Amino acid sequence: QVHLVESGGGLVQAGGSLRLSCAASGSIISIDAMGWYRQVPGKQRELVARLISGGSANYANSVLGRFTISRDNAKNTVYLQMNSLKPEDTAVYSCNADIRSSYFTTTNYWGQGTQVTVSS
Repeated sequence: QVHLVESGGGLVQAGGSLRLSCAASGSIISIDAMGWYRQVPGKQRELVARLISGGSANYANSVLGRFTISRDNAKNTVYLQMNSLKPEDTAVYSCNADIRSSYFTTTNYWGQGTQVTVSS
């Protein structure tokens, strides 16, 4: 069994910064990709940033230049540094990971989500 535990959400004023963390634990052989998605009520969940094992990162256009995704492989942890936050960044941010727990199977996992609220 694998668990993703997020931390770092909260309330911040526009222009401020937050850093989200997501730690994977459990039966892990390797992590193929880790990333962050966000969702606001009434809207579809959207990709914020995703980092694959080769080091390539994908970002939503709306966060380019403001958010940075990084990973500590030794800790099985992914981070999302969010700078110059805007009220429209307000959402529940969820960690997502493709984790190999056996040599034959890769499974997609979600964290429980953490609320980020940006006040104007």
